Amino acid sequence: MIRRVKIVVPMGDPAGIGPEIVLKGLSKLEGRCLLVVGDEELFKKTAHDCHLELPFDKIITSEEEVDAALVNHSKVLLSKKMVNLETFKYGLVSREVGQAAYEALKIATNLTLRGSCDALVTTPLNKESLKAAQIEHIGHTEILGELTASASPVTMFETLGLKIFFMTRHLSLKAACEAVTAERVYASIRECYALSEQFGFNHNLPLAVAALNPHGGDGGLFGDEEQVAIIPAIERSQREGLNVVGPIGADSVFHLAKIGHYRAVLSLYHDQGHIAAKTLDFERTVSVTWNLPFLRTSVDHGTAFDIAGEGRASEVSLLEAIKVAERYLQEEDLK
Repeated sequence: MIRRVKIVVPMGDPAGIGPEIVLKGLSKLEGRCLLVVGDEELFKKTAHDCHLELPFDKIITSEEEVDAALVNHSKVLLSKKMVNLETFKYGLVSREVGQAAYEALKIATNLTLRGSCDALVTTPLNKESLKAAQIEHIGHTEILGELTASASPVTMFETLGLKIFFMTRHLSLKAACEAVTAERVYASIRECYALSEQFGFNHNLPLAVAALNPHGGDGGLFGDEEQVAIIPAIERSQREGLNVVGPIGADSVFHLAKIGHYRAVLSLYHDQGHIAAKTLDFERTVSVTWNLPFLRTSVDHGTAFDIAGEGRASEVSLLEAIKVAERYLQEEDLK
């Protein structure tokens, strides 16, 4: 029997589309057990401005009420006063909304750590607002690493079956290239390969490592990172028995993985994998974070300040993120 998994969703940046897609997403989900962390008055305003219904069947104000509420209700809002509606504006970077987004994420994380929820599904943060609130980290993965004392969270994208791991995340392109060392590539291969063995990947297929330079450097004509760092890391992994191949040119490796040649791709920097996934299907790209004490999935789009409060945001990515979280939890249960 498949258990009823409990998923917690923080509201994201209040000035962005997070609250709107939460309302839209919950209205289309039945039979789930979902806890939202946010500000009730903000959700009421969002519902009014975007011509939406409030889908919550229970509203509570204390973390101590969560466990009991989730027994008898499927769409619960844990409401905390986080936003001053007298000064609030959609689409505006501010310290207040950055702090509110961080607090909602922190509460959701603590509830998952204590076992009240099985997984965390996140909505978008705004990096400028987090910076204005003097939050040390300005990305979900880094914040969650700190909140859970996890040393090495791993980001993976999943888009229509295509799986992409990332060796580096929020670095400048120059810094990301400088991070391509033999030791770091080797460590990433080992880590991502272990995760692909643990979860529902096709174990008969190899893990592919994307090249950094055009045509894999063409023997050093266009950069030597392949010869100096990437190939030695792959060969070392192969000697240790790992089914890993590469470097495969980034202009073809993602397509080859999509049509079934590889179990997953290790992308060496942010945009290399983001472009591939989002071009394949922007709305159905889901971010998965491994190596936390719990499963975290996320929409992979931004706060869309330009359309916030207008009722035009798509909830598809949030629905996909919830479905992916449920699938991985259920696969774990079947082991």
